[in-house]
Amino acid sequence: MIVCLDSGNSRIKWGVHDGQQWLAQGAIAHADSAELAALPVNFPMPDRVMLANVAGDLAAARIRENLAPWVALLHEVKSETKRGDVTNLYQNPVQLGVDRWCALIGARRQTRSACVVVMAGTATTIDTLDAEGNFLGGMILPGSDLMLRSLARDTAGLPFASGHYFPYPRCTDDAIVSGAIEAQAGAVERAFQRIQGNSGAACLISGGNAHRLADYLVIPHVVAQNLPLEGLRELALNN
Repeated sequence: MIVCLDSGNSRIKWGVHDGQQWLAQGAIAHADSAELAALPVNFPMPDRVMLANVAGDLAAARIRENLAPWVALLHEVKSETKRGDVTNLYQNPVQLGVDRWCALIGARRQTRSACVVVMAGTATTIDTLDAEGNFLGGMILPGSDLMLRSLARDTAGLPFASGHYFPYPRCTDDAIVSGAIEAQAGAVERAFQRIQGNSGAACLISGGNAHRLADYLVIPHVVAQNLPLEGLRELALNN
């Protein structure tokens, strides 16, 4: 049995895999990390506990504390130059966010074609793998909620918008919401344009806002739930 944890900016996503399928998955806010203590109570001793953490040392320490019965089995993953058939071409490979690295590994297991890998969460990351498994690079932009908050915080006359998407917005709230969605979707679509000439080119979208973003894309795409967890599982099986 493998336990995987993806400690992101806002939430901790977790999953328990028996080697054939996910037995359970969940997500909690960092403020509720004590709830992780239920995992060693509800599940038998795993073979390995895999952690990808971008939330800092304190978050990692709390996770270890709440998984105390399993802590000797816990392996905190770091980004690497190469793992399996995925090659990290970042200028400094270890500086690539480990959640992005795990998502790329998870995506590679789902498709062998060139693909754009989108993580839509607090931030939106848009990364590209070629058909040989080379991570060519990627973009980071504020997630849609961060965009809305920044406009409300840093402008004098704009509210925190609660509007709706329209191709031609006719009120301020709708204009702000539509602008944030168009910015997210446009960035993804531009990234996909660079690989769409490749046979079987794909776009995989994961993260808490995946469905919200996917609804507005005009390119072929697949919502792939919990790609970082899939990557962590793959790392555990092949390490």
